[in-house]
Amino acid sequence: MPNPYFQFKQFTVRHDKCAMKVGTDGVLLGAWAPVQDVKRILDVGAGSGLISLQLAQRNPEAVITSVEIDPAAAAQAQENIQSSPWSNRMEVVCCDFRKYHPEDKFDLIVSNPPYFVDALRCPDNQRCMARHTSELNYELLFGHSAHLLSEQGVISIIIPAEVERTVIDTAWKYNFHPHRRLHVFTKPGKPCRRVLLTFGQQSISCIEDSLYIEGEKHEQFTPEYIALTKDFYLKM
Repeated sequence: MPNPYFQFKQFTVRHDKCAMKVGTDGVLLGAWAPVQDVKRILDVGAGSGLISLQLAQRNPEAVITSVEIDPAAAAQAQENIQSSPWSNRMEVVCCDFRKYHPEDKFDLIVSNPPYFVDALRCPDNQRCMARHTSELNYELLFGHSAHLLSEQGVISIIIPAEVERTVIDTAWKYNFHPHRRLHVFTKPGKPCRRVLLTFGQQSISCIEDSLYIEGEKHEQFTPEYIALTKDFYLKM
């Protein structure tokens, strides 16, 4: 039976009621998204609240809102946040992102969005909601985020490498330009697996970088990956 929780250095994430469990993608985005000088953060499709908690740990001043459509996942995110050291500046909103219309703007929007577009849907409705783009797609993410971001605000996401072109083209439709891009490889010699992207509404030169999770030896993490995630994992 899978472990119902994942222990990090400063917080615990229970994920037994969430379709998508704690994984490398979420940890990468939570460790990489730009939080310096950010005051208000929105986590779209927050799931267990993992990314929200990482961002709360990284920025002791930020106020964080986690939006999640699945009631079971939203309840578990609330549980995880309440048991964390930062519950006084975090909140969970259970609603459809397209119907979320807050009064204040955000400086940073983050999302680890569903990534299956045309794949065969599984019989588990909760898992389908978390993994397929029927409820939250790139068009909705960028289109609605354009109304929620402050003038200098940015949106950071992690996506499969094969949809990078589609995502960038969709972002352009809403006047979002890539500011930072990190190509993630599992190990040398393997194709790019994931891409981390930060978009803003100012047209500037994009900062490009690459990250290898493992070195030549199997299960030996690279110094770069350790440096990025060391504040969260108990053991590396």
